[in-house]
Amino acid sequence: MRERDARRFLRDYWQRKPLLVRGALPGIESLLSADELAGLALEPEVESRIVLARGGRVPWELRNGPFSEKDFAGLPDSHWSLLVQAVDQWVPQVHALRERFAFLPAWRFDDIMISYASDQGSVGPHFDHYDVFLFQASGRRRWRIGGVCDQHTPCLSDAKLRILRHFETHEEYLLEPGDMLYIPTGVAHWGVAEGECMTWSVGFRAPSHAEIISEVATVAAARSADELRYTDAGMEPVPDGEIPEQAVRQLQRVLRGVADDADLVREWFGRFMTERKYPESDAQARRVRGELRAWLRADGCLQRNPAARFAWTAAPRCTLYVDGDCWPCEERLARLLCGPMVLDAASLLPLLRGKPARTLLDALTARGALYRQRRRD
Repeated sequence: MRERDARRFLRDYWQRKPLLVRGALPGIESLLSADELAGLALEPEVESRIVLARGGRVPWELRNGPFSEKDFAGLPDSHWSLLVQAVDQWVPQVHALRERFAFLPAWRFDDIMISYASDQGSVGPHFDHYDVFLFQASGRRRWRIGGVCDQHTPCLSDAKLRILRHFETHEEYLLEPGDMLYIPTGVAHWGVAEGECMTWSVGFRAPSHAEIISEVATVAAARSADELRYTDAGMEPVPDGEIPEQAVRQLQRVLRGVADDADLVREWFGRFMTERKYPESDAQARRVRGELRAWLRADGCLQRNPAARFAWTAAPRCTLYVDGDCWPCEERLARLLCGPMVLDAASLLPLLRGKPARTLLDALTARGALYRQRRRD
């Protein structure tokens, strides 16, 4: 996306209202077939689900993978969908789609989920707690857009999926191959396949306020000295059992001290937002021994594991966050590691003159966040 278009999108649409773009990604139909998607759903390390809108044991029946060929053979002719999570971690041409979202923070990215739907297949009227870009890869799907929902919006109580009890259509679009529909977090939507179709869903996550409060409090409590206690020196006499406002204000000062600790909040956020969604995923990593600079000079390069999550902060000192851990890091190296998927010798060697940088890259390689490969691979 051009910078001007990105600025306009962020100003007018991001987390504000849906956006339909016709022909946003021509050629997407050829990147992954339905058979290839079904093949991923057979693998135990890949998260997959089947949703039967009709024809199951109950309406909106949810089945969890991994599946077998027998499972697929037993499905009805219509009204079912296959959903496979994190396909970007397993298929390079799917991962490449992330480059189109370079204008959004990489640490907000969740995954690319791909669904196949038989005729009339759907996962029902629902809303998500994340922003999603829906690309129509093959066939056609009709999308109905509803209002804004929250935790109080009524949902079906007897379904394993969060299916809205009521849905009022505000807008309606028929998507064809290459079209894209952006749905902000909390906006109700309902997609139904018109014939067989495939849809790619690019999701961007954000922690809930409950997660932020709970997680930061846990970290702060672990770091707090036990001898630090609530104090009430200078208090006024109070009736039996009354909790005075003076006590409440003192508690607020304690809590503000946690919120105002920028170092604590910064480190927690960097670790939290880079935790792997699938810790066991190690899609293509190879462990190769030998001195890194010699490897790079011999036509080698480093590649980021598609499953790994990278981020960095500049202040008060540059810190690199990878898969929930952190390291001090020179800023130029941190920027490079959080940038392109493939890191070549020309980019890396000038930054590896110091031992700390080499030690860091060796550590990231050993844990599978980076792996070595030859340029000709």
